[in-house]
Amino acid sequence: MTDAELAALMSGDIDLDAELEESSKTSSQTSKSTSSSNSQQNANSNDSKNKKVPPNPPPPNDDSRMVDQLDHVTKDSERKASEILDAIDGINNTMSDFENNLKSIKKILKFNIKTFEQLATNFPRIEIFKNAIDKNNASLEIIDTGLDSILNIQDEIMAIMDKMQYQDIHRQKIERVINVMRSLALYMNHLFSSSIDDAKRVSSAKHIAGDKNNELVDEENLEALIASFGSKNLI
Repeated sequence: MTDAELAALMSGDIDLDAELEESSKTSSQTSKSTSSSNSQQNANSNDSKNKKVPPNPPPPNDDSRMVDQLDHVTKDSERKASEILDAIDGINNTMSDFENNLKSIKKILKFNIKTFEQLATNFPRIEIFKNAIDKNNASLEIIDTGLDSILNIQDEIMAIMDKMQYQDIHRQKIERVINVMRSLALYMNHLFSSSIDDAKRVSSAKHIAGDKNNELVDEENLEALIASFGSKNLI
């Protein structure tokens, strides 16, 4: 406290209670700020601890080769698509045979109707001719309905064959991805290649100062390492 503040306090110009209350508020705010900062640091530390380590990639075996798997996908898709198109083409041919058979039956029915109409005209009292005409007309209607159904089925078959063309487009897209991946693989292999044989390289350090792990080299291993270097120098 300065001399001026002490003189003001003695003269009664300063309210001591108010000063103590203000000091208490300042101390409380400082404590809250410090506590909030510590809480934030703890939260950030917990978040960093709770972050999951990404899983290791699959081992580099035949089952995990991406380009090879995509090659199998394109080949299998192409083979299955060809089988589906062959089956659809067979169904379409069968429907065409049905259509031709129904048209042949339709011609026979028309001939029967024409014949029974002549007989019914020449022999109007014989009811069997009239009944035959009615039955043939009913059969003719069934044949026409069947022919319409066959045409609708053939239209659906053509629509399916058109949609199957998209499978070939997808195959071409996958093949383009494969070619890009192969180009990148060749580029990366060339980028990381070296004229020095790997067998002639010096082995890298397992632990370096600053690494966050407890698996440090003990004194026994360190002495053995120094001894090995000494024996190499002697040679």
